[in-house]
Amino acid sequence: MKPLAYTSPYCWVFWAIFLYCYGPEYALVRHSRPAQGELTDRGSMGLIMLAGWIGSIGAFAVASNARFAITQNRKTWFAIGLAILWLGRLLRKHCWKMLGPHFTGDVKVSADQPVIDKGAYRWVRHPSYTGGMLMYFGTGLALTNWLSAVIMTISGAAGYIYRVYVEEKALQANLGGRYQEYMRRTKRFVPFVF
Repeated sequence: MKPLAYTSPYCWVFWAIFLYCYGPEYALVRHSRPAQGELTDRGSMGLIMLAGWIGSIGAFAVASNARFAITQNRKTWFAIGLAILWLGRLLRKHCWKMLGPHFTGDVKVSADQPVIDKGAYRWVRHPSYTGGMLMYFGTGLALTNWLSAVIMTISGAAGYIYRVYVEEKALQANLGGRYQEYMRRTKRFVPFVF
């Protein structure tokens, strides 16, 4: 069964939203200038990009597999997937605004860097990565295939989980007690849960 994202007129809507959401991701990361400080990325940006590509290729490759196709209410699930993708993009855009000049493509921390705890950062330490995972899940769901949604979400989450490990280690080493106190009162990805 062909996914709605592969048939007209739905494909035009899918690709317009897909490009609107993911285009700025690549442009921002490509043009970001890391702040001054010790480079502590440990390849996490490369892993995030690789995980995203692997997840996307896998999700699109299995999207036509009828065994995992969403057959009931396909148009509704397609629309829900696109809405989740869009919401993930909006959350990431909000996070970039909150971080301002402290957003960098690579993990880079300086001792005088503030702990950002406004906006979504008031509730979770890594809302930008939550937004990224929402984007992956929404994309897979918009392909109207459960396996596509699982592949994209798990692959993306794997990259982000490693990134969080690297990032939190660097932030604790450079910001010390300020960041440890922030860690005690916030969750990583979902407020009050995880």
